[in-house]
Amino acid sequence: MGKIRKTYDVKFKKKAVDLYKIEGMGYKSVAKELGIDHTMVRRWVEHYDKEGMNGLEEKRRKAKGLGKGRPRTRPEDPETKI
Repeated sequence: MGKIRKTYDVKFKKKAVDLYKIEGMGYKSVAKELGIDHTMVRRWVEHYDKEGMNGLEEKRRKAKGLGKGRPRTRPEDPETKI
């Protein structure tokens, strides 16, 4: 079974980005203060620099529409098999 990932809201991510950019703290200092991994802070800062606030929004589980996301599997009907 897969590992359950914790998700953070946009406000929390923005706080981490602000601590890095405005307060001038390093990735590891911000991570230690917020109790997260420093690579997450680095990733959030990069996303924020590229896309602004939209870069901090959750991107998982957003595949909607025809042909996006994992294909649905349907149980096979014995009559259609024949």
